[in-house]
Amino acid sequence: MTNLKTGDKAPDFNALIENGTSISLADFSGKKLILYFYPKDMTPGCTAESCNLGANYSDLQKKGFEIIGVSPDPASKHLKFIEKYKLPFSLIADEDKAVLNAYQVWGPKKFMGKEYDGVHRTTFVIDEKGIIEKIFLKVKTKEHTTQILESYQ
Repeated sequence: MTNLKTGDKAPDFNALIENGTSISLADFSGKKLILYFYPKDMTPGCTAESCNLGANYSDLQKKGFEIIGVSPDPASKHLKFIEKYKLPFSLIADEDKAVLNAYQVWGPKKFMGKEYDGVHRTTFVIDEKGIIEKIFLKVKTKEHTTQILESYQ
């Protein structure tokens, strides 16, 4: 689980998205960024979360937000996920887990009594100056947009 806190400088990153293009935190300077970490493309919870953000993308943009998703899936799988669900934002293919580790969301998990390393579903909202403004540790996958927007009222 992450030790990052609201008010901390967001860890910089330089990573590849689904089409092989490099992206960094600096690319979002002057914009609010919703950086959401999820375990795996094409799984029920991750699909619900991504589709919820995608369906509300224009509303989020009107409020000044950009969105980037991050999982350890390869770029080719991200491309299929984006195409299948018509996601209007990019996904970081963090196969080496550099971004996951920088944000401290990769680590031990338990499922049905079995322990394994995986992604802790977490969302960071980063302000225009690269400071963490909000952190969501208990993401409601089907209502994530509402969860984010209500935290700004």
